[in-house]
Amino acid sequence: MIRVIGSAVLHVFAAASLSEAFTTLGAEFERTHPGVSVRFNFAGSQQLIFQMQQGASADVFASADQRWMEYARGHDLVAEPSRVFARNRMVVIVPRTNPARIERLEDLARPGVKVVLAAGAVPAGTYSREVLRNLRAAPGFPPEYDKRVFANLVSEEDNVKGVVAKVQLGEADAGLAYRSDVTAAVARNIRVFEIADPYNVLASYPIAVTRSATDPEIARAFLELVESPKGQRVLAQHGFLAAERPVELPAARP
Repeated sequence: MIRVIGSAVLHVFAAASLSEAFTTLGAEFERTHPGVSVRFNFAGSQQLIFQMQQGASADVFASADQRWMEYARGHDLVAEPSRVFARNRMVVIVPRTNPARIERLEDLARPGVKVVLAAGAVPAGTYSREVLRNLRAAPGFPPEYDKRVFANLVSEEDNVKGVVAKVQLGEADAGLAYRSDVTAAVARNIRVFEIADPYNVLASYPIAVTRSATDPEIARAFLELVESPKGQRVLAQHGFLAAERPVELPAARP
């Protein structure tokens, strides 16, 4: 265990979909590291990158995809190799009242259905569009399925939590979100449609210590908690899948 003299603040920039799980892990980290306060900034991965480029203080960066971690590495925002610590799947969600009477995934392409997705720059938005393209090849789906769904798009959100909120509030008939976003509180207000494995995507979550970390040793200790059996149990409890095997990306250029 790291011995902290005085007090320290650990700034963790993490994808919005990690909010619940990382908040739990942050409390555990503070309990086991007296003197350390964990401060979280949850947002779309692309927003977090922009903030770091503008000089925001971050010690740890956890992205919802490899693309933005690679971007961070290429722009010298992370100082050490990143590791994939969790995975996730996409699901379709509709309001519990289901006003559009959606009964199968094919119904998202029906004219008049209001669909909400995360914006294309957001990892959840990228994964959602990949799923919709994949479903073109599924039995019973039209070859232009994705285009028909895009024609029903009424909103593009800055992060996946925005998609969930729109569907919960009934401002959209359907949306695509991570399976981990279907928390106990959310599940009371929505219905979930699973996406078959051949057409779904497996989202990868990498994490790394940033170049600007005030105390890299404390930052590394947080990564160790996330990857530990205890950390993995917390992530599983919040709907995440374990990383199939340790994956390291090269370190940023010195």
